[in-house]
Amino acid sequence: MKQIFFASDFHLGYPHATKSREREQLLVQWLTYIQPQCSELYLLGDIFDFWYEYTWVVPKGYVRFLAKIAEFTDAGIPVYMFKGNHDQWLGSYLADEIGVKILEQPVVKTYNSKTFYIHHGHALGPYDKGMNFLHAVFTNKVLQWFFSRLHPNGAFAFAHRWSAHNRKAKVYQSANYLGDEKEWLLLHARDVLQTQHIDYFVFGHRHVAVYKPINETSTYVNLGNWITNTSYAVFDGTELKLEIFKPELHPASGIVR
Repeated sequence: MKQIFFASDFHLGYPHATKSREREQLLVQWLTYIQPQCSELYLLGDIFDFWYEYTWVVPKGYVRFLAKIAEFTDAGIPVYMFKGNHDQWLGSYLADEIGVKILEQPVVKTYNSKTFYIHHGHALGPYDKGMNFLHAVFTNKVLQWFFSRLHPNGAFAFAHRWSAHNRKAKVYQSANYLGDEKEWLLLHARDVLQTQHIDYFVFGHRHVAVYKPINETSTYVNLGNWITNTSYAVFDGTELKLEIFKPELHPASGIVR
């Protein structure tokens, strides 16, 4: 069986073009590495640090990354891209031009008798009240209509300033795990387990690479990020593993367990 890959939080565009291009080139190298053994690819949101589609305008850049994703879809490899809190205004452009499948709600899939619960991780459950409020604001159709009336130059400049301010306000490092009783996506996973069995909960959003058993049969996995880390997950048909990509193609340590 070929393998299924999961990655999240590339934040292409952050903090500026030079750093973003370096990250994009590393991503293309990783995608080239996994392509021969990949049967499906899940990109769990915040792929872009900001994305907004006007009728005739989309953000410029990222052509190397998008071209590589097009190679996957052209070869018949399904690519699923979730809307994250930074790119939740993804429209039809990437689906139409690149062939990815855009997802917004949590997805439950079964592979080889293992059940996966997959989502970016924002606005799930009652635990992160601040993000739930922002999600309600950013998904408001009236506010989206007003935003779309702005000229793209001004709208994109404002959005990137907001994102940069938000990034400075939070320290995204691999040491920010909140603990088993405070990590809100782990709490959400426990809530879901009250009504259904899930083998693997796979999230992004938190920017910390985590592989933590919830009980004897269920595991919480957070994919980390590609700003301070290069972590991803791979399902080999039997087990989901969390690894870190290095240019020399050797997995390394750096995962909370």
